[in-house]
Amino acid sequence: MKTSGQLPHEKQARPGSGAILAFPDETDLRVYGPAESQSAVFGDVRPLLTSLLDGYNVCVMAYGQTGSGKTYTMLGPHSDDGPVLPLDPQSDLGIIPRAAEELFRLISENPSRSPKVEVSIVEVYNNDIFDLLAKDTVAAVSGVKREVMTAKDGRTEVALLASEAVGSASKLMELVRGGLQLRAKHPTLVHADSSRSHLIITVTLTTATCSDSTADQACSATLPREQTEAGRAGRSRRTSQGASAPQLVPRDPAGHAEQVQARLQLVDLAGSECIGVSGVTGSALRETACINRSLAALADVLGALSEHRSHIPYRNSRLTHLLQDCLGGDAKLLVILCISPSQRHLAQTLQGLGFGIRARQVQRGPARKRPPSSQMEGKRRPD
Repeated sequence: MKTSGQLPHEKQARPGSGAILAFPDETDLRVYGPAESQSAVFGDVRPLLTSLLDGYNVCVMAYGQTGSGKTYTMLGPHSDDGPVLPLDPQSDLGIIPRAAEELFRLISENPSRSPKVEVSIVEVYNNDIFDLLAKDTVAAVSGVKREVMTAKDGRTEVALLASEAVGSASKLMELVRGGLQLRAKHPTLVHADSSRSHLIITVTLTTATCSDSTADQACSATLPREQTEAGRAGRSRRTSQGASAPQLVPRDPAGHAEQVQARLQLVDLAGSECIGVSGVTGSALRETACINRSLAALADVLGALSEHRSHIPYRNSRLTHLLQDCLGGDAKLLVILCISPSQRHLAQTLQGLGFGIRARQVQRGPARKRPPSSQMEGKRRPD
């Protein structure tokens, strides 16, 4: 969890200068103050990228009220030019560009596993899903509307979702910048550049498992296994009591290497909003209602999971349906809570802390590897 505040009408030391709370695991709560660097916050994310290369699904989610610094935390200062890579460790760039650079750094340490990286970007706007990478001139300013599908193995997918292969952190961030240009925004009294949609960036990593003992040694050479899973387990937040070590996908009868596919989802949620404070009217008022309803649905899902209810209301919102795999599935989940330092937003701050408590109480089964979704092509059914 992470708390930070970025209120345009209040003087602050830097954007997102409230407190920062992070949940690396069930027993540890990290709090970052206004003077903490973006690099320090990213320290809670870095071990999860090692887990991604080991075949685990990972989700990093920023939650908080409007203007509290979520987008700053995830992306860094607003700039039309985008981040310059490689990064200066002291820069203010956020989690997403840092994760991109760290991912490709880890890949470069062991290219023998034939890694393939693909990126897709969607926004959930007014409870509809829009593909921000789709090549459609008719929807050049708003993205293309898509529907959620469920694969035969139970995973949630977006039908006809566009994805692009990338070979570098710079290319990945180029796609992110293009998607951000289509993201819905509207000024409010609280935030002059308020995001009106939930942004979900999915990085899919496909790697080959090893086909002989020599390759097995190469596959484990990226980082010592005891570091990646046991030694660093305490720093990566898991919603289960100790995730078990992943099992490799079996080789085929011919002895050829199989593949493992893992997904990294980076989620910049739209901010919860008090209409009386933000002063929105017209279409922006409808946007606020949809944002608050979807965030309430997200809190309900976490509450149901934490209380071990027989029914989990994933389908009450397209946001929760889309995030079903990382909320109640086998992903490693890190929730970052952004909190405003302003007294006038105390009610929203308490609501955000309540969300964080629910997220922390969720206990799921152990994280595990999954085979590539390409093996399931043609076996999806619409919801």
